[in-house]
Amino acid sequence: MAGHSKWANIQHRKGRQDKLRSKMFSKFSKEITVAAKMGEPDPDKNPRLRLAVKEAKQASMPKDNIDRAIKKATGGDAEDYEEIRYEGYGTNGVAVIVETMTDNRNRTASTVRSTFTKYGGNLGETGSVGFMFDRKGEVVYGADVGDADTVMMAAIEAGAEDVESTEDGHTVYCADTDLNDVSNALEKELGESLSTKLIWRPTTTTEMDLEGMQKLMKLIDALEDDDDVQRVTANFEASDEVMEALE
Repeated sequence: MAGHSKWANIQHRKGRQDKLRSKMFSKFSKEITVAAKMGEPDPDKNPRLRLAVKEAKQASMPKDNIDRAIKKATGGDAEDYEEIRYEGYGTNGVAVIVETMTDNRNRTASTVRSTFTKYGGNLGETGSVGFMFDRKGEVVYGADVGDADTVMMAAIEAGAEDVESTEDGHTVYCADTDLNDVSNALEKELGESLSTKLIWRPTTTTEMDLEGMQKLMKLIDALEDDDDVQRVTANFEASDEVMEALE
C-alpha cells in the first residue's frame, strides 16, 4: 500500500493537482450528479452523495459548483452515466484498475484500450487483476490530530479495521460498506479528515525501479487525463530514492 500512498504524494509534489484542478472538478461534478440521481438529493440522507460532496470540498471545489451538480440531477437534465471498471497490466506487470463514468461505453473502452497499448500495458478482462486488491474505505488525517495510540483508539471505537500511522499522518481503513458510519464517528472524535473515500487497497505489490516508474507514470497520467476516467489505482511499490528521482 505504501507504493500507492507515495503515488498520491508524488502527484501532489509535482503540482499535478493544480494542473488537473479543472478536470478534477469535472470528475467530482459527475460523481455528485450520479450520486444525487441514484438516491436522495440531500447529502444527510444519501451516504454516497455525502462522501462525494465531502471529497469535492476537500479538494477546494466551490460550493456553487457542488450545488449546481446536485441541481442538475434533480432537474432531470443530467446525462445517463454508466460506471465501468477496467483492469489491466502496466510496466513490469503492475496491476492497474481504472474506474470510469461514461455516457458512451464504446468510446471509453476504445480510449482506455488504446492508452494501455500506447504506453506498454495490456488491458485485461474484468477480474483479471481485481483479486490483487480489496475494496476498502479510507479516511486520512494529518499528524496534528494526535499520536498513533489516540487515532487507533478512535478508529477501534468507530468500527474501523486497520490504521497506518507515520510521521506524516494517519490512514484509517474500514469495510467499504462502513465508510459513512466510520467517517462520521471519526469526525466526532478527531474532527474533519483530510480525505474520505472508497479505494482499491492492494493486497500484493510489484517493486519498481526508476525506469519502470517513469513508464508507469506516463500510463497513469494519460489515463487520468481522460474525461471519462474517475480514478486510477496501481499496486506498485517503489523506494524513496526512486520516488525522489521522479521529481
